[in-house]
Amino acid sequence: MNSQNMSIISLVLHASWVVQLVMLLLLGVSVASWAAIFRKLFALKRVKTLNEDFEREFWSGTSLNDLYAAAAQNAKQAGPMERIFASGMREYQKLRERRITDPGTLLDGARRAMRASFQREMDVVESSLSFLASVGSVSPYVGLFGTVWGIMHAFTGFAGVEQVTLATVAPGIAEALVATAIGLFSAIPAVIAYNRFARDIDRVATHQETFIEEFSNILQRNLGAQPASTGHTASGH
Repeated sequence: MNSQNMSIISLVLHASWVVQLVMLLLLGVSVASWAAIFRKLFALKRVKTLNEDFEREFWSGTSLNDLYAAAAQNAKQAGPMERIFASGMREYQKLRERRITDPGTLLDGARRAMRASFQREMDVVESSLSFLASVGSVSPYVGLFGTVWGIMHAFTGFAGVEQVTLATVAPGIAEALVATAIGLFSAIPAVIAYNRFARDIDRVATHQETFIEEFSNILQRNLGAQPASTGHTASGH
C-alpha cells in the first residue's frame, strides 16, 4: 500500500489480520452498544410514563382497594411503581386476613414487601448498564492493543530495508491507528449513555422510594396510628 491511497477502507483492508480482528470485534461491540442504548432509552421512557400515570391515578382520590384490583388485573402492563404498590397491598391484606391487628406488624410487613419489590424493579431498570460501563472502559484499551500490534507489525516489515522514510512508514502506522479510532468510537457513546442513564435511574429510584414512604404513611393513617411526618396527603385515601 502506498501513501497516496490512505482512505479508511484501504487502511482497514491492508491492516494485519490481528488488527482486522480487533477492528471487527470493536465494530461488533459498537453495534451491540448502540442497540443497548436505544433499548434502555425506550425502556426508561416507558417506566417514567407508567409511573407518572399510576401516580396521577393514585393521588386522584381512587380508593386503595380499587387501585389494587386494577393493578392485579393489569399486572403484565403495569409499571414499576404500580407493582410496588400491589406488593405492599397484597402483603397488607394477607396479614389482615390472618387477623393480625398490630399496626406496627402490618406496616412493617407492607414496607418490607414494597422494599423487596423495589429492589426487583431496580434490578430490571439497571440492566445493560454494566455492559455499557464495560464497553466504555475496555474498548479504548482493545483499540490500543490493535494499534500497538499494528505498529510492531509495520516496523517488523521494515527490518530488511536500508532506508526508511516517512512515506514508507506512514501507511503501516495509519493502519494501526484506525484500531484506536474505532475503539474510541465504541467507547465514547457508551460512556455518555451510561452517565445519562445512571442519572435518570437515580431519579426513578428516588421517586419510587418517596412513593413507598408516602404510601406507608397512608396505611399508617388508615390504621389509626400516629402519622409519620410528611408533607404529602392523598384525598380519598
